[in-house]
Amino acid sequence: MRLYLINPSNPLVNTSKVRESRLHKYRVRKPLGLLVLAGLTPPEWDITVIDENRTVPDYTAMPRPDLVGITAFTAQADRAYQVAAEFRCRGVPVVMGGIHATMCLKEALERVDAVVTGEAEGIWAQVLADVRQGTLKRIYTSTRVEMDKVPMARHDLLPTSYRLGSIQTTRGCPLHCSFCSVTAFNGGRYRHRPIADVVQEVRLIREKYVLVVDDNLIGTRKDHIAHAKELFRAMIRAKLGKKWIAQATINMADDEELLRLAAKAGCVGVFIGFESPSVEGLVELHKKFNIQEGRDFKACVRRIQRHGILVEGSFIMGLDVDKGGIGQHIAATANRYGLDTLNVLLLTPLPGTRLWEKMESEGRIIADAFPEDWRYYTLRFPVARYKHLSWGDLLREREVCSRVFYSYPRIIHRVFSTLWRTRKPIITLVTLVNNLSCRSNYRNLCLQHEAYRGLDLSRGEAQAKQALL
Repeated sequence: MRLYLINPSNPLVNTSKVRESRLHKYRVRKPLGLLVLAGLTPPEWDITVIDENRTVPDYTAMPRPDLVGITAFTAQADRAYQVAAEFRCRGVPVVMGGIHATMCLKEALERVDAVVTGEAEGIWAQVLADVRQGTLKRIYTSTRVEMDKVPMARHDLLPTSYRLGSIQTTRGCPLHCSFCSVTAFNGGRYRHRPIADVVQEVRLIREKYVLVVDDNLIGTRKDHIAHAKELFRAMIRAKLGKKWIAQATINMADDEELLRLAAKAGCVGVFIGFESPSVEGLVELHKKFNIQEGRDFKACVRRIQRHGILVEGSFIMGLDVDKGGIGQHIAATANRYGLDTLNVLLLTPLPGTRLWEKMESEGRIIADAFPEDWRYYTLRFPVARYKHLSWGDLLREREVCSRVFYSYPRIIHRVFSTLWRTRKPIITLVTLVNNLSCRSNYRNLCLQHEAYRGLDLSRGEAQAKQALL
């Protein structure tokens, strides 16, 4: 039996011009979910994992598979359906899973043969058995799995041309921010993989640099922090020789022992969602964890950086509280915090989030010619009606933010500050590469948006949407 597991082309990666730039290759994620499913697949299946973000093959020239499995984030959905149609025309059954298919079940069912909702590990064996027996069902509903049931990902099924390996150690998030669908998909209970399994899988990763894809590696409670420390101690004892980056909340800065262990275990960078420079913005996003009396974000960032860990901060632009000048405000805030890199996203209602429910009920979702318009839901394009900013206003604000934060004088200042602080040339080089990569990426985005600069939604919604093509 022949199985193709396909990760469709992601417009966000295309925006970064990965194929043309060495810098942007560090932004390509492995399709880890597909590698995990491959680890659950019996040996009688011949598995091929295809990542279209590396190359799009000629499917007609490949041997005909017995089953195609596709996963997709929302921005990949339109391409996922195109791939599905290509194989279904040849009589090949296609099963689709992942967060978008779960949140948009009816839409997916119209375009594939079967849909797996939820975490696929709990139902994948049944899907394969049904395919073999010719009894494939339309819907497979999986419950959330315990993390000791998650197998080792088949890292051997992809080429070694990736710059970053990938691993997941936890699932679930109790924060339930309004713009995020993680809680709806993975639940609010924080679940850990067994530490021995994590260490063993890290050994299997061939890349020196590893992305920990957890939504929050360290968690939010004392027992979460204690588990993270035990994981780091085990990684130190194992002498894995890997450098890794992860996502975490700002409370990572509150525990010096945690920071010391993380750095010793190989942590060189952490992605933290600051989301808004104002308390009003944090309240709007329900990012209550960041609203803590007396917390000094600048001091928190400095404490993390003192351990040789770079800090990338994320902010969301286009909130109802955001007005003209928000770009300058975010850039000034990021510079004041001393962030090593800045990631500015546009407020995007994703299916399954409370933000989607709110904007849809208010008739504010403008890019709504689905499934084609899903390609714009990358968090980089305006897709809705914003309270105080037109699409043109919003894009100009982001350009101002990027121009201020990623000016060459600011980049030079950050690079030399990193060298002075860490005395580590490799960390300094990473800072330089990250800043130049982000600067280049934002410039590419600005060029793409030039066609509809200044358009006002009240006058030119159709033209603005057309200009996104």
